Amino acid sequence: MKLRNTLLALTFALSGATAALAQDAVKIGVITTLSGPGGYLGQDVRDGMKLAIDMEGGKLGGVPVELVVEDDANKPANGRQIAEKFMGDENIKLLTGIIFSNIAGAVVPDVVDNDGIYISPNAAPSNLAGAECNANYFVVPWQNDSLHEASGIAAKELGYKRAFILAPNYQAGKDALNGFKRMFGGEIVGEMYTQLDQTDYSAEMAQIRAAKPDVVFQFHPGGLGIAFLRQYQQSGLLGQIPMVLSEPSSDAVALKSLGEAAVGLQVTSHWSPDFDNAASKELVAKWKETYPGRPLTYYGTQGYDVARLIASALKKTGGIDDIAAFRTELAKADFQSVRGNFSFGPNQHPVQDWFLLEVVKGQDGVPTTKTVRKLVENYGDIHAKDCNL
Repeated sequence: MKLRNTLLALTFALSGATAALAQDAVKIGVITTLSGPGGYLGQDVRDGMKLAIDMEGGKLGGVPVELVVEDDANKPANGRQIAEKFMGDENIKLLTGIIFSNIAGAVVPDVVDNDGIYISPNAAPSNLAGAECNANYFVVPWQNDSLHEASGIAAKELGYKRAFILAPNYQAGKDALNGFKRMFGGEIVGEMYTQLDQTDYSAEMAQIRAAKPDVVFQFHPGGLGIAFLRQYQQSGLLGQIPMVLSEPSSDAVALKSLGEAAVGLQVTSHWSPDFDNAASKELVAKWKETYPGRPLTYYGTQGYDVARLIASALKKTGGIDDIAAFRTELAKADFQSVRGNFSFGPNQHPVQDWFLLEVVKGQDGVPTTKTVRKLVENYGDIHAKDCNL
């Protein structure tokens, strides 16, 4: 009887320990766009994170984690409401996932003001990179301007003199055109802001045709970019006026949608599926195995890198109870990014390399990107000088 009671007590103790371990899982709040034209961007960020977690058996850095995911439907008010619920009702202190900069602008200040950590997998508006930077705010992909500055550098190096530029009328669109102009240095023969929910670009096509530029630079992420590229092709402009694109306008889904007509497009990026480093090769192979027939986009790689960054910090801290300690480890960026060189600048935005890519036909017949050359090395962003951390 005494032995039985001992065994029962041990069983209860073990089950209690198991429950405690389950309760100790670090919750990561993922506010992202899962529906509408930009829905696949958020899906890829989420699934890139999930893949990193699955590859570690449900953990990051040896610590059990749980993703709590909600769709913001590309509406700032939704994003703010979800963040309030995550932080208030569920006591989540670590958040990520936002795709669009207008949503980041509505959510990030509230998160960091409440002593939460926000790690961006995509949106990186200029105002949050400079004077409004925060010790609890980290950006993994890029700073909005620098992303498109690479396209300006490429267009200049390719010898184009007269550019027509377009982007949606929101913060990321403004940052895009400012970034391109800053490094292009040539004549801007047309500059237009489209609507964030626009589907018909016939008026823009007519204005491009009339302006007769040497090159078109346009930033339209997700479904917007697919619609723009299709209509550019249908209007006959694709074969007449070349385009230089930054990566959000040329992700794998957009290229697949455009088909053979995409071949020959010039693209600037911080990553390409042909990168020759261990982290990239591992992710490309694992993505193909896990999601057969589904192309790996930049967004998938960025979600994966966010998870790997979190893992590097959790490995040292064991959790996020000590926010200051966790923040210190995040800032070290002690992980191998799929893009190769990666570190944080003084405003906790990336310092990384940018490349010129060309769209080619892949072995499977689907358009993909091929690395042509490195454009700039260890490149940060112009707003870091205004950040006082």
